[in-house]
Amino acid sequence: MPGLFFSHNNMTELNGKEDFKLAEGKVHKKKQKAFAADLKDYLKCMVPHIESGIKTSNSRSAMLSAEEVTQWSQSLEKLLSSQSGQGVFREFLKSEFSEENIEFWLACEDYKKTKSDHLHGKAERIYAEFVQSDAIKQINIDYQMREATAKKAQDPTHTSFDEAQKTVYILMERDSYPRFLKSKSYLNLLNQLQTNASK
Repeated sequence: MPGLFFSHNNMTELNGKEDFKLAEGKVHKKKQKAFAADLKDYLKCMVPHIESGIKTSNSRSAMLSAEEVTQWSQSLEKLLSSQSGQGVFREFLKSEFSEENIEFWLACEDYKKTKSDHLHGKAERIYAEFVQSDAIKQINIDYQMREATAKKAQDPTHTSFDEAQKTVYILMERDSYPRFLKSKSYLNLLNQLQTNASK
């Protein structure tokens, strides 16, 4: 295309920027499509009847109701108290590359229910996976909290991870949760279920 290589440098720069924006848009669309596919697959596993509930007018066959999904928007606590809500939110966090937050939060919830004689092993695992400075799924906490959590994990009690868990919860509540409520995945799911309920 000889027209692109006129002596005007601005012309080639402009085309370069447009090409970059175009490529960026394609990547964004691919991420959205991949996320939508992951979410659909997840819902098929979590909620076996969701497919039939969405495809047919018989919304009673859907285990996930519009009312439950609407309640997720009331608070992060409501969202996380729902098994399906946890799963859908986790898929959303995966799309934002921050699923370590909900995984850590869930690990802490499980840890609190652990029998005392198993605390040490679980504390070590949670610390190694999420807290230590080179952890694979390192959570976003400051140096002081990381150090304090490390000390508590060495002599574990049921509250060893409470402060770190609270910090991660607040981070999700202020940051990811509002974006989740505005996301296409949440709004489309809610819309599908409300449409079925009105049939």
